[in-house]
Amino acid sequence: MPIRWLSPSTSSRRFPTADWQTACQRVALLNTLGNEEAEQLGQRAWQFLAQKRITFHPELQDVAFDRPAYLVLAGQACLLTLGWSSFEHSDAFSNVHEIILLPDGFTRQVEEMDAFGVVHEYTDSRAGETSYQGPVVLSFTDLMQSGDFNGYNVLIHELAHKLDMGNAIDIDGFPPLPTSITPAEWHGIFSGVWNDLQDRLRHGQPTPIDDYAASHPGECFAVCCEAFFAPPRFLRMPTRICMGYCVVTSINSHSHAFSAKHVNPPFFIHHFSGESPCALA
Repeated sequence: MPIRWLSPSTSSRRFPTADWQTACQRVALLNTLGNEEAEQLGQRAWQFLAQKRITFHPELQDVAFDRPAYLVLAGQACLLTLGWSSFEHSDAFSNVHEIILLPDGFTRQVEEMDAFGVVHEYTDSRAGETSYQGPVVLSFTDLMQSGDFNGYNVLIHELAHKLDMGNAIDIDGFPPLPTSITPAEWHGIFSGVWNDLQDRLRHGQPTPIDDYAASHPGECFAVCCEAFFAPPRFLRMPTRICMGYCVVTSINSHSHAFSAKHVNPPFFIHHFSGESPCALA
């Protein structure tokens, strides 16, 4: 079935200030930013739209999707790198070429080989998917449910996979790191989060984030990125593990505005400095 491409008018390249203000008023994630962060995010969102294709399935051809709606989509995408330099931001999304919107969730036939070499086939229900150089495919229904502080955001989840693949062709929970964290430190921090999830599920305990994170390291990173834009339920956890979750959830943003509002990095950096991150493993 053919897919029709729709695009906002970006021919003038003039930043649409009024449309961006409308976009920020529509979703909570954009409405909490300060003026400086909002201005920077808006400029990057507008540039994102000029460089990427936003493609709608024919069944969505009559859906009202105005310029502020495009900016809402692009703004949430660019939240992931708001604390990065302009070069880092552009480089991070160099493997994002197109976002395809489907009417609703979809299924894929999946084949997986277990540790014993046995291939298992099953039908997987999905709200989104992506690959190394492939498009980001999203359910429009799920996209419309994203943007609040509820810990669910299909757009951020799939673009987190794209960031994860910035140094490999597969998702593995090991994204490109800022210079402030070494690979060894990241392994220790991430292992602590991963092991905590596995232990909680093994003992029938509730998990601080969606337990889908425990299905694969790459999904753990993506779910953590979603959780970063929600009230940090894991703040009540023991300091070491709590800090691990917060570092994983904030690694994608380096130092952006949500850090100060939701996970308070100075607090965790203070506690982190007193013990080796590998102690989390």
